[in-house]
Amino acid sequence: MTTNPGARTDGTGEAWTSASLAALDLEGSGAQDHEDEAILEIAIVPLAAGQPDTDAAYTTLINPGRRIPRRPWISPGLTNAALATAPVSAEVEPELAHRIDGRILVGHNIGVDWRLLHRRHPAITPAALIDTLRLARHLKLGAKNSLSALTAQFGLSAEIERLAGGSQPHRALWDTIAAALLLPALIAKAWPTGATLTDLLGIAAIDLQTPSPIKTSEAVTQDALFGAAE
Repeated sequence: MTTNPGARTDGTGEAWTSASLAALDLEGSGAQDHEDEAILEIAIVPLAAGQPDTDAAYTTLINPGRRIPRRPWISPGLTNAALATAPVSAEVEPELAHRIDGRILVGHNIGVDWRLLHRRHPAITPAALIDTLRLARHLKLGAKNSLSALTAQFGLSAEIERLAGGSQPHRALWDTIAAALLLPALIAKAWPTGATLTDLLGIAAIDLQTPSPIKTSEAVTQDALFGAAE
């Protein structure tokens, strides 16, 4: 029998690897748009036995229904020409609901993504939120806590590039796969003998009922939009 070193079942709860998890990242037009902020791209990658199942990944551009001014924090490739041919938000909502409802969402600074997702799709109902940024801060790794810095620190960059194909940092698929690979690396660091879902939620859960508020700095800084934090 193969044993996952990051999982533990000891009578105190379900192994985290057995939970229904899906990593998520989205790219938005920017918090300076306030209530009009649009989702431009989203990716969802389910986790199977604690690892990203890229064969079941879903990613799409989303047509915001208006032209988006060129801003320095909007990722390359998210051009008005590309977005104009993408499906609109209402067209992708059934697929998003199918992939998210009842699952625990995982992401880096997931509260920022959830705030925008909940605003644009309030009927979507994940079971919980797990924040890899919160877990990294708990570990006090002594390094920057941005997604790119942490994945480099744990030697995950090559595997992200392999699994994400032609994607790149600050695009939804790359960041989603990065968070999905970072999660088990952080768990192994936090719980060397394995973790239950209860363990993980106790440290890394974000309150689902109170999406992260817009911060003043989010409106003007790239790091806040992309979830990079110290």
